[in-house]
Amino acid sequence: MVGRMWEWLRGKTPLVDAFLAAPLVLFSLPGFLSGAYGMSMVLYIVLTAALLLPLVLRRTYPRAVFAVVALISGVQCALGGMPVPANFAVFMGLYTVTAGFTLRWGVAAALVAEVGAVMATFRYTGGTGDRRYSFTMLTVIIAGVWLLGLHMRTRRAYLRSLEERAERLERERDAEVKVAMAAERAGIARELHDVVAHNVSVIVVQADGASYAIEHDVARARQALEAISTTGRYALGEMRRLLGVLREDDDAGAYAPQPGVAELDDLVGQVRASGLPVTFEVAGTPPDLSQGRQLTVFRIVQEALTNTLKHGGPRVSAMVRLDYGRDSVEVRVDDDGRGAAASDDGRGHGLMGMRERAAVYGGTVRAAPRPGGGFEVLARIPTGDDE
Repeated sequence: MVGRMWEWLRGKTPLVDAFLAAPLVLFSLPGFLSGAYGMSMVLYIVLTAALLLPLVLRRTYPRAVFAVVALISGVQCALGGMPVPANFAVFMGLYTVTAGFTLRWGVAAALVAEVGAVMATFRYTGGTGDRRYSFTMLTVIIAGVWLLGLHMRTRRAYLRSLEERAERLERERDAEVKVAMAAERAGIARELHDVVAHNVSVIVVQADGASYAIEHDVARARQALEAISTTGRYALGEMRRLLGVLREDDDAGAYAPQPGVAELDDLVGQVRASGLPVTFEVAGTPPDLSQGRQLTVFRIVQEALTNTLKHGGPRVSAMVRLDYGRDSVEVRVDDDGRGAAASDDGRGHGLMGMRERAAVYGGTVRAAPRPGGGFEVLARIPTGDDE
C-alpha cells in the first residue's frame, strides 16, 4: 500500500512540490494577520504569492523557478522592500538546481545567491560589525544549502549507477542463461541423435532380415525379432533417461548412469546380434577416465558402427580398437564396406556430433574413406585432468 502510494506521488511532482512549500506559507501567515514588514497588505500578498507560487514547478523547471525567485528578491532588495519569509524560496531554488544539474550550474546558482547576500547585507544592516555578521550568516546558509544539494546529486548519481549495474548484471545473467540453455539443448540433441540413430538402424537391419527369413528360416526370423525387442527396450530406457533430465520437478528417483567404456562390450554384442561382424580390441592400460570422456568414447564408437550398419553395404565387417596411451586414448573404427561409394542423404549429423564431443576435451576426429575400400574413423581424446 505504501509502495503504491509512493509510486503515485512520484508521478505528481507539482503536488509534492506544493506540499513541500507549505511551511513557507505557514510562516507567512503572521504577516497576513499583522500587516508587518513595512508594506501594505496587498503588496505583501502579491510579493509572497510571486515568491511561493513558482515553487509548485520547482522540480519541473528548476532553473527557471530559481531565476524567477532570485530576480524578484533582487528587485525587492533594490527597491528597499523588507525581507519576508517567502524569500527563503531562493534557498529552495538553489538546492534544487544544485541537486539536479551539473556542478557548473550549482556553482552559478550559488554565486547568484551570494550576490543577493551582499545586496541584503548592505541594504538591511548598518555598521561594519553588523554587516560582517549578517554576511557571514547568509554565506554559511548558502554554503550549507549548496553542500546539501551537492550531496544529494552525488547520492542520486550513485544510486543510478547501482541501478544501471543491476540492470546490466541482469542482462548478462539472462544472456548466460540463454547460452547455457542453448548448449544444453545441443547436448541433448546429440544424445538423442546417437541413441535414436543407432538403435533405429539396428532395428531396421533386423526387421529387414526377419522379413527375408520369415518364409525360409523361422528360427533366424525369431532371433531377429528378439533382437528388435531387446534393442527397442534399450532405446526406450535411453530415451527415458534423457527425457528425465528435462523434468525439473520430477525427483522420483535416480536415472541410469551415462554409458562408458565398460559398456562397449554390450554395444559390440548388440551390433553383432544385428548381423554385423565386429572385432573389438583393447591395447594399453586403461587410465582413470572421467565420465564425460568415457561417454565421448562410447558415443564415437556407437556412431561409427551405426554408420557402418547404414552405409557399409552387405557382408561388411568392422573392427573397433581402443589404444590407451600415456596422455590420450585413440579410438579407431574401421570397416571394409563401400567407403567412398556409400550413398549419403546429407541429413546426418553423426560426424559433426563426434567432432563436437571430442573438441570439448581438446580431442580430434578424422573420418574418411580408406584407400582400397571401407571407411575409417580415428579419434584421439586427451586423458588429462578436467580441471
